[in-house]
Amino acid sequence: MIPSESELSSESLSQAPEAKYGERLIESGQLITFPNPRIGRRYEVQIILPEFTCKCPFSGYPDFATIYLTYVPNQKVVELKAIKLYINSYRDRYISHEESINQILDDFVAACDPLEVKIKGDYNPRGNVHTVIEVEHHHPSAQA
Repeated sequence: MIPSESELSSESLSQAPEAKYGERLIESGQLITFPNPRIGRRYEVQIILPEFTCKCPFSGYPDFATIYLTYVPNQKVVELKAIKLYINSYRDRYISHEESINQILDDFVAACDPLEVKIKGDYNPRGNVHTVIEVEHHHPSAQA
């Protein structure tokens, strides 16, 4: 049974529940990097994030996607727990498919400055529409 407005005291209404430790970590979700252990060796890192979610900026409905991130490190490598928390920070954000993948690319390039990076967002179908967004970036020094 849902309590009536009169049953809810002003004290209980003014007390917001304390954020859980996971929520606090997600809220601060920043891309953390560390030095590339193999500078000079060209290698590819593939990260698959199957639990991406955000909210449609028009309807408010949740959107779900698998994010495929493939990059060739330059001087820095992304820390995996940090990218997980960063991706989870989108869960309550009202953002389009197109903008979310482009923003992830911009933030990743700003944090890691990779030689190459490609990000693909494969969104679950909703309303009989299946969207796949792919973006990429090439470091100026990596272009021949």
